[in-house]
Amino acid sequence: MANESVATNVYVPYLEQKGFMSWLVTTDHKRIGIMYLISISLFFLIAGIIALLMRFELMTPMADFVSPHTYNVLFTLHGSLMVFFFIVPGLAASFGNFLIPLMIGAPDVAFPKLNLGSYYIYIAGTIIVLYALLQPADTGWTFYTPYSATTDTDVVMITFGVFVLGFSSILTGMNFIVTIHKMRAPGMTWHRLPLFIWASYATAVLQLLATPVVGITLLLLIAERSLGVGFFDPAKGGDPVLFQNFFWFYSHPAVYIMIIPAMGVISEIIPVFARKPIFGYKAIAYSSLGIAFISFLVWAHHMFTSGISEVAATIFSFLTFLVAIPTAIKVFNWLATLYKGSIELHSAMLYALGFVFLFTIGGLTGVFLGALAADIHLHDTYFVVAHMHYVMIGGTVMGFFGALHFWYPKWFGKMFNESVAKLSWFLVFVGFNITFFPQFFLGIQGMPRRYATYPEEFQSLMALSTYGSWILGLGVLIMTVNLIKGLFSDEKAPQNPYGSLSLEWQVPSPPPTLNFDKIPEVTDWTYGYGKKKEVDA
Repeated sequence: MANESVATNVYVPYLEQKGFMSWLVTTDHKRIGIMYLISISLFFLIAGIIALLMRFELMTPMADFVSPHTYNVLFTLHGSLMVFFFIVPGLAASFGNFLIPLMIGAPDVAFPKLNLGSYYIYIAGTIIVLYALLQPADTGWTFYTPYSATTDTDVVMITFGVFVLGFSSILTGMNFIVTIHKMRAPGMTWHRLPLFIWASYATAVLQLLATPVVGITLLLLIAERSLGVGFFDPAKGGDPVLFQNFFWFYSHPAVYIMIIPAMGVISEIIPVFARKPIFGYKAIAYSSLGIAFISFLVWAHHMFTSGISEVAATIFSFLTFLVAIPTAIKVFNWLATLYKGSIELHSAMLYALGFVFLFTIGGLTGVFLGALAADIHLHDTYFVVAHMHYVMIGGTVMGFFGALHFWYPKWFGKMFNESVAKLSWFLVFVGFNITFFPQFFLGIQGMPRRYATYPEEFQSLMALSTYGSWILGLGVLIMTVNLIKGLFSDEKAPQNPYGSLSLEWQVPSPPPTLNFDKIPEVTDWTYGYGKKKEVDA
């Protein structure tokens, strides 16, 4: 690749301009990426504190700390903040904005003003949803009917806010697709694209095609509540299972909107710290598209106990197993890349390895839930809670933390304390497993989820899970302090501290306002570490 220096002649870092207005009206993709990063990180921390409060309540079998209704309000807040405000926009909007133009050799995204508009739509939707959630709401983040069609909770306002958030997701996805198609530097062929770009492309397709479905669903729910038209409420002639079909047709692809960008992050980190070319480049690239395609076909595996026919259940069970193929392709290729590599255990690499280990557990436990007989027993138990968190936290959030530590020097031009970063990784990894691994056993023993009280026989595992959440919370706190402290340190980040061959590392840290002095010409791929391997389109 033309990975020799493409630094600017007159270096003006994108953080040079000061003042509130410079951020308010910016169309610089890097600054918009930072605004997303700050917003989603804030909601992640708030949702995490709420989770700690819930775990504290679950220390004992009785409702000692909060009432069952307040517990319902807390898990509705936790789920909504985590899903709609943090994980769905998460890596795609923050790191996608910052990295896509830099990685493909472009000065910005295709539609910079639309990009800024997408961020403000995200903020507007967030304000609307938060206003309604704090009234408060107790429907859970899925807003399942018929309860959401009849409760006093302001469901109309919540669903309208989520509807607005969906526009931000759609516009961002469209912007990224056009950028990747039209703004690649000369020589940046599809088979020279960094794998994070392939992952971002697959994610953008999902955002564009899946999000309108949930938007229409929420509009129907608003119409039912406001106009009395029966879509989902049986009392009005509606069908609550129809809501579940619509909801999961979006929400299962949404799982991959959350996880595919993290897979792209892992594909970037591993070859850098293993000092080896990525193994199976094309297989990893096309598996992102494969996951995106299959994700549209598996929604009904969330509904095996809702009364769907045996034939339909069997077909969806088979399709659920099918999604394991492109996922396993990624995992095995990451492992093959690590094999005989000169592995450096930098904190970013530790998060990447943690991702592979924890996501594999999350994926394998998903097989149990895809199997019809096992799912009947495990449905709506703590087994589902553990599986979901091994995928979402063990996967997406581990990838998010890895990305934070890997691209932190490039984002801010500063370095953090590496020893403290490794300590926080250790606490996060250990705390996470102590929190959620016991929940697999709770689920197998029949403990249902979403309850504030439980039989005494479950207390020891519940208490262990709570102790783990404290370790996990401590790890996140230390990581947050370490990264914030790094912003005020005097240690400047070098241009390319890890020796990466990707284009974003060939410009100064932090990057110049216009990214490149002149558009680079790409002549090789990004992963030529160690034994160089030519991959052409």
